[in-house]
Amino acid sequence: MEFGLHEEFPSYAGGLGVLAGDFIKAAHDLGAPVVGVGLRWAEGYTVQRIGPGGHPVDEWHEDRSDLLEDVGVRVRVRVRRRTVECRVWRVGRYPIVPLILLEPVAPQDRWITRRLYDTQPDARIAQEMLLGIGGVRALRLLYPLVRLHHFNEGHAVFGGLELIAGRMEDGATFEEAWRDARETIVFTTHTPVPAGNEVHSLADLLRLGAGSELVAGELRRIGGDPFNMTAAGLRLARRANAVAQLHGETARRMWAEVEDAAPLMAITNGVHVGTWQDPRVPGALADDAALLALHQTMKVELFTEIERRTGVRLDPSVLTVGFARRAATYKRPDLVLRDPERLTPWLEGRRLQLVFGGRAHPAESAGDAIVAHPVKSLAQCPKATVFLDNYDMGVARLRTRTGDVCLNTSRRPTYASGPSGR
Repeated sequence: MEFGLHEEFPSYAGGLGVLAGDFIKAAHDLGAPVVGVGLRWAEGYTVQRIGPGGHPVDEWHEDRSDLLEDVGVRVRVRVRRRTVECRVWRVGRYPIVPLILLEPVAPQDRWITRRLYDTQPDARIAQEMLLGIGGVRALRLLYPLVRLHHFNEGHAVFGGLELIAGRMEDGATFEEAWRDARETIVFTTHTPVPAGNEVHSLADLLRLGAGSELVAGELRRIGGDPFNMTAAGLRLARRANAVAQLHGETARRMWAEVEDAAPLMAITNGVHVGTWQDPRVPGALADDAALLALHQTMKVELFTEIERRTGVRLDPSVLTVGFARRAATYKRPDLVLRDPERLTPWLEGRRLQLVFGGRAHPAESAGDAIVAHPVKSLAQCPKATVFLDNYDMGVARLRTRTGDVCLNTSRRPTYASGPSGR
């Protein structure tokens, strides 16, 4: 559903998209035979500013199209008994493996890909139909040699139903088609929180056509009723993985009752070094003094950018703790601020500085509050604290490269990879 490639192309909402972007960048560097499949969002993700009272205000903008090339292929997916014809774009400019994005051609169908993770009725299911069903059909046309499909989170599992339906059209029974499809699918589950494991009404899937002509009983065998996208992913794949060793333990407990689930191993998330590591770092790694000097240089660069954005001038000689990620209640970005009697003397005595960055999902009111609390609290010590609004990959690069300490106060075990440490 999302690929975090660069802040100039905001086709991502958080860590899931950044991981997918890092994956296809790393695959390119390694020369791996990989192709990415996603959707082209009309408005991508928001610009998020801090408004009155410290609450974030979202501004929607049309996504850039000059980074895309029409490959000249069209795929069709039936949504609510209407045939939705989709254009297939290929993303240019970036050093990545091929990345194709589907988008409806007709204006009356653009409601499907208007906004990433749209909360309007039917929109999420329709988005996942284009991604899964349309994605498989686009691969058949453009990359017929594809032999393995990786479903990165449950969003793509309708593609597995399309693979089963295709085998059944060739004469296979449902059981045979399911077994054959599993041999071509691997699945990654990410967050353990309920919002990251979607459940849809089976009646809604049948009404919209998400089942690729499979009947209710067959859909129930795969995803249950209501239809759980993660459980379906585990039943459609031959292998599955969590994204850290501790998350693997959590996920195996969480999905232990899913019959016919794929074996669930753990593969710890990595990052694309070229994106996140400053290019000066490798030359300084052999010398501690040189590395420390470079760290201080980059810290000054961060503080210069902070002053440009906010007018706050921080001291490079003071220990600086940073928090920078998507604002969600289980990540607890405000935990360090909950004991002001203990924290304030450190800030006022210039023994500590805090740099916060983060954004809430536009539809998540609890996330808004999670942003507003740090904004208000940090304003009490304006010379030693700062909040950077419109958190994006550009801000993230600055923060991850240059802070003294990166704060991680997520509530275990709800955050899949960060707190596990292994």
